[in-house]
Amino acid sequence: MANPFFRSATLSVLLAAVSLPVQADGLSGSYLAARQATINSDFAAAARYYGVALMRDPGNPVLLENAVLAYLSLGEIDRALPVARKMDADGLSSQLANMVIAAGLVRDGAYSELLERLEDDGKVGPLVDGLMTAWAQIGRGDMSKALSAFDGVAKEPGLAGFANYHKALALASVGDFEGAEAIYANDDLHGVQMTRRGVLAHLEILSQLDRNADAIARMDEAFGSDLDPFLRDMHTRLNAGEMLPFTHVSDASDGVAEVFYSLGSALQNEANADYTLLYTRVAEFLRPEHTEAILLTAELLEILGRYELATKTLKRVPADHPSFHAAELGRAEALRQSGKMDAAIEVLHQLSRSHSDLPVVHTALGDLLRQERDFAGAVTAYDKALALYEGQEQRQWFIYYARGISHERLEDWEKAESDFRKALELNPEQPQVLNYLGYSLVEKQTKLDEALDMIQRAVAARPDSGYIVDSLGWVLFRLGRYHEAVGHMERATELMPVDPVVNDHLGDVYWAVGRHLEAQFQWRRALSFVDEESEAEAKPDRIRRKLDVGLDAVLSEEGAEALKVANDG
Repeated sequence: MANPFFRSATLSVLLAAVSLPVQADGLSGSYLAARQATINSDFAAAARYYGVALMRDPGNPVLLENAVLAYLSLGEIDRALPVARKMDADGLSSQLANMVIAAGLVRDGAYSELLERLEDDGKVGPLVDGLMTAWAQIGRGDMSKALSAFDGVAKEPGLAGFANYHKALALASVGDFEGAEAIYANDDLHGVQMTRRGVLAHLEILSQLDRNADAIARMDEAFGSDLDPFLRDMHTRLNAGEMLPFTHVSDASDGVAEVFYSLGSALQNEANADYTLLYTRVAEFLRPEHTEAILLTAELLEILGRYELATKTLKRVPADHPSFHAAELGRAEALRQSGKMDAAIEVLHQLSRSHSDLPVVHTALGDLLRQERDFAGAVTAYDKALALYEGQEQRQWFIYYARGISHERLEDWEKAESDFRKALELNPEQPQVLNYLGYSLVEKQTKLDEALDMIQRAVAARPDSGYIVDSLGWVLFRLGRYHEAVGHMERATELMPVDPVVNDHLGDVYWAVGRHLEAQFQWRRALSFVDEESEAEAKPDRIRRKLDVGLDAVLSEEGAEALKVANDG
């Protein structure tokens, strides 16, 4: 059951004041433009339009609230602060304004004032308030009250993991690593929030206690042998006997940043991206080098379709940081999503040179080149990725599958089939591979019984996949089992009603069972859905020829075998 403190939320919850009237004269244009920009997650435009509107009506609570929202979503908290303070001075109750004001007070080290606000009307939310209170006490130098505040949060249902995690960080931040480890080791405390950062903090605590062997064992337990560059570097240093510094929290400001980041991480799967973004933005503001917060912010911006902001955010990760490759992979994806394919490919080319030892980098480059139909370049990238693995692992199935597609598009079927079968050897019932190999065999009119078996297994695994159901109908058509094919092809068009290839296939099946008018209708539908992206596979000229002379005549012109009902009993 979802915890009530992070139940699914939307920004409309925060913007209760939106129903208040807005003056129309000279203001409605800016307000409506700002509202539309907010709906589109165009935070920069929203901030600009709300700023214009506030010049005309500086005391309007709707405009003030939304301006704070826009600035906070952009990560421009210094611009949000004066607006939030005005709301506070005007007596307007606002969770957003309280969040921004709290961030400003933490940044300025004004912990006594923060505590006064949290005890009065400056609340953000129950969990945030409780944890911020504890860290503010540390900022004031009162560890006893801080620990008591953490324990108070831990008593709330479902919040012990958060409270114990932050309590351990607090103790470690002042050098009490024994106390921090006691929290991690004490099962009676209902555990610590064991996210990736929770584990990494534990590793540093163990290392500070001169227990590197235990830290390595904990790392192996949590992450296995497949380590990213950050973890690999940590593992190497632990193995060499180095005492890792405790880096997760160094002071109260870092602690509050961690509060907002850990809440953002928890909200990621519970709330809308635009709501979660508010928490990660505060974490970034308080701790600009918080790489995990930067990566999460960028991920949320991508979800919201703000690829230019995601790209800008990811560029803040320095090239010498162990997570730089993750940031660059994310930046390439954001560029791809925004249609800047050449720039995305260039990012990955550079990354493949600077991080040539990472299979994931070459795989990502191969995927992008394959999407751009540079199949030879894709094969080269996949070759490099596979060469970096010391042995065969199940997760390599996708690289073989993707390389197989590239070989198939290069008309090197021998290598393609070998890769597809290798992918199935590593992941025997993978429906994508079963479907692609089965469909390819059908198209090549070879091993049709095996192809049928593969596709039937794929359909059993993914009965709602239009592509896979289409493949089953098509293999039955190729086998001359036309009447059996009809139902599957009709189901495929239900699942993918505007796909030109699927509609074309249904037309062929209808023709084969004598439903010629319906076949012509489907072929016309197929033509109506052909675009530049699908033209090569849809073969519109062939469809037009079928409309002119019928499928039988086209097959004859092509020298293909005539339609013939299977005689298989």
